[in-house]
Amino acid sequence: MRQYNRLGIIGRFKPVHNGHAIILETICKRAMHVHIGLGSCNRLNVRNPFTAQESAEMIDLVLKPQHTNYSLITVPDFDNGPLWRENALKLWGNLDCFVTANDYVKSLLKNDYKIVHPLEVLSVDNRERVNATMVRVAMAQGQLWEHFVPESVADYLKQNKLVERFVNEFGLETLSSYSEQILKGEVTW
Repeated sequence: MRQYNRLGIIGRFKPVHNGHAIILETICKRAMHVHIGLGSCNRLNVRNPFTAQESAEMIDLVLKPQHTNYSLITVPDFDNGPLWRENALKLWGNLDCFVTANDYVKSLLKNDYKIVHPLEVLSVDNRERVNATMVRVAMAQGQLWEHFVPESVADYLKQNKLVERFVNEFGLETLSSYSEQILKGEVTW
């Protein structure tokens, strides 16, 4: 089943949701080693309401029960694409391919790595239609959000009072930031 030696991926994982879990588990099965980048590690804001350490702990909860062939890399934002690319190449080094759905990341790395969209590594029946914005909006609205994330991640978020912290610090800003998309039905579940 393993097709790659070294595979790279990046995400913000804020929080880790079921879609992330499926992709991460699949690429760990398909590679000898996976280098998982924790993007925006230097940001704590409405789009990045969990720390890189919290994202790392959520990923470990999902992967450690079955996988040991991954490492976590903190990847800061610089608000400078060429500088980010230069840093990314140092952090990831040589790879067989880089997995990303982010068009900007793809444009920065397309000349350095073979780029693979996450959906290319998943079978059609394994795909999960969820994104972190949906999770955060549901949290901010006080709606059920637990079904969007692995059970271990939901337990982690609750036990560490991270949902409460998120709602207190970023809940209103989240609803305000995404109000237009919510009203248009673009953030649905």
